[in-house]
Amino acid sequence: MSALPVAVHLGPLTFHLYGLGLAIAAYVAYEYAERRLERRGYPIRHFGRYVAALLVAGLVGARAANVATNWSYYRGHVGSWFAVWEGGLASFGGIALALPVALHLRRRYWPDTTALAFADAIIPAIVAGWALGRVLGPQFMVDGGGHQTSQWFGLSYHGQVGKRVPVPLIQGAEDALLWLSLLRIERRRPRVGVVTGVALLVWGLVRSLDERWLLGQQSHSGSLGVQGAGLVMAFVGVVLLVRRPAAKA
Repeated sequence: MSALPVAVHLGPLTFHLYGLGLAIAAYVAYEYAERRLERRGYPIRHFGRYVAALLVAGLVGARAANVATNWSYYRGHVGSWFAVWEGGLASFGGIALALPVALHLRRRYWPDTTALAFADAIIPAIVAGWALGRVLGPQFMVDGGGHQTSQWFGLSYHGQVGKRVPVPLIQGAEDALLWLSLLRIERRRPRVGVVTGVALLVWGLVRSLDERWLLGQQSHSGSLGVQGAGLVMAFVGVVLLVRRPAAKA
């Protein structure tokens, strides 16, 4: 099978499927999260502003983390620091910067709710968007596959020799199953924070294991960083699940 396409050309315009796929996934997650908030009685007049701030913070954090973990290259290519269209975004870097922005703006726009109640409302939408994004984004980017394989399920990716483990499809399936599990848990009306705790525990652990066994460049600082960040996220999820109900945050 030939390598998957990475772009489509319409006259003089070139559309990179990686970015286009992520944009579609982000839009779906936005609409889904807004509807979930509405159903819970949250005012949504500031939600667009809230999401825009998170997208900017996430993009800056993801790019900064990628530059930092590939400093041996970027220190000699300063002009490429901001060339996000060339690829190179680290998801955990985006989360690290977007999280404090999210917490600050949540207190500003929705001061009458708790951080965990708000997280329980939007995290299933984020997981659903992430599942869609893995399939529509990294599946069509250069170097999008995992380890080389000779198995029947291997796919060819631009920039990589031989058939590769289709990690984006695997991660999309993992995230979709997590999303369905969160909805099932939610229907049982658990205490505040359980949906968020399960999401952090499962997603962090699975992301760390995927990085180690399917993608792992064991001596690469970025790979080790992803594994460590995933375990930290899983630990936070455990803390939320075993904690006693707290007062309003």
